[in-house]
Amino acid sequence: MRNPSIVTLLAVSALALAACGPSGSGAASSASASAAAAASPAAAPAPATQPAAATSGPPTAVGQCVQTSVHDVGTRLENTPGSGSAISYADGVSQVSYDQVPGIDASQAGDAVKLCLTSLPQNCPPGDDRGKTYTATNLRTGQTWTEADSEHMCGGA
Repeated sequence: MRNPSIVTLLAVSALALAACGPSGSGAASSASASAAAAASPAAAPAPATQPAAATSGPPTAVGQCVQTSVHDVGTRLENTPGSGSAISYADGVSQVSYDQVPGIDASQAGDAVKLCLTSLPQNCPPGDDRGKTYTATNLRTGQTWTEADSEHMCGGA
């Protein structure tokens, strides 16, 4: 028997992926597909078995999603275990955290990822666009995380 929290996570993940639609952005093709996904959480999407190349550039509008792949996984500070998690993608986006993020740490180069832009920095100095926040779902592991593209927000250190 499956752990109820795992079943719930699978259902939420399926709904989140369905919301991005087949092209990587916009709404799902029908409300009945979303309802069906919520009603049958036992059927999780099949994990991606092949590395996915970036289908387009990085997402540029809040709510836009793209499929890309993991380029590299490491630590926030190079060769310093426990310093936080860092990940970069084939489309040029990267995410970093002062904390160890289990989803990032479990990712491997080549893993297919659904990457969605969730927020943009506001009131930034010209040319400083640090602080974009992305939500990523590793399609191999099913793990999801939300992190910024920089250790500091625009205008910061």
